[in-house]
Amino acid sequence: MKPELSVKLGKVELKNPLMTASGTCGYGEELSGYFDVGMIGAIVTKSLTLKPKIGNEPPRVAEVSSGMLNSIGLANIGVRRFIEEKLPLLEKLNALVIANIAAKRAEDYAELAELLAGKESVRAVELNLSCPNVKEGGMEFGTDVKALSTIVKMVRKVFGRTIIVKLTPNVTRISDFARAAEAEGADAVTVANTYVGMAIDIYTRRPKLHTVRGGLSGPAIRPLTMAKVFEVSKSVQIPVVASGGVFAWQDVVEYIIAGATAVEIGTVLFAKPDAPVEMVKGISEYLADSHFGSIAELRGSLDVNLQNVPHMNRG
Repeated sequence: MKPELSVKLGKVELKNPLMTASGTCGYGEELSGYFDVGMIGAIVTKSLTLKPKIGNEPPRVAEVSSGMLNSIGLANIGVRRFIEEKLPLLEKLNALVIANIAAKRAEDYAELAELLAGKESVRAVELNLSCPNVKEGGMEFGTDVKALSTIVKMVRKVFGRTIIVKLTPNVTRISDFARAAEAEGADAVTVANTYVGMAIDIYTRRPKLHTVRGGLSGPAIRPLTMAKVFEVSKSVQIPVVASGGVFAWQDVVEYIIAGATAVEIGTVLFAKPDAPVEMVKGISEYLADSHFGSIAELRGSLDVNLQNVPHMNRG
């Protein structure tokens, strides 16, 4: 009997715990040439704003040790063009769509959510309250508990389906923000967006990004995010979506053991766009081999009693 891979985020059920991370696969259909996007748990779109955005000036991507820096600046075609042009393509591909939304004002988040509420194929919204690469909004909201609470409350009034809040890791205690999101009606939280970082070209003595600093993603951040996923999963009752540094199925399993319900994959898609296919297979085989009947049985199963680990060096 095959293990049960499906998971629930609020009112939406995903066929498996894999989701794309916003901003790493465009609007989703870009991956359709590499694998059947209908087989992944959910496609999370790049951040949508009310009006189209050009984004930041280049250079806005730089490779660094064990990861990458980006400062795209929420470049997108705008929510209305997404609804008219991109959403029908995703519907034809049988993708489960989660729209990531971003704005400069709380009222704009509500307007975005209300526009998307009219499209049944948008099964959930992910509120980007954590982007480090814009001057207004983004992380500005995600580092203010009151602002975050206000936005979630406003969106909850106009969007009846699943609401996910994407949190920033660039705070002292991320669990405070997760609890605030839960209190205002969020169905899940994503832990977490990228970490603020920078890199310098030593020969020109100039920053590698036009904006000087940007968001660090990739394997380098996984242990940091793992600790935050564990922290948040112990602090809220709603599901936690882990996001940060996943490059193999083992990383997905590790996040689930730490307490995640679902896991977003991002930077790996630039190197290996068909990575989700191998990941789903690996997760299923791991559950079967480890005698777990479902993702739910595995979730949060971390054994923190080191006395049960005979090979640990206690000298």
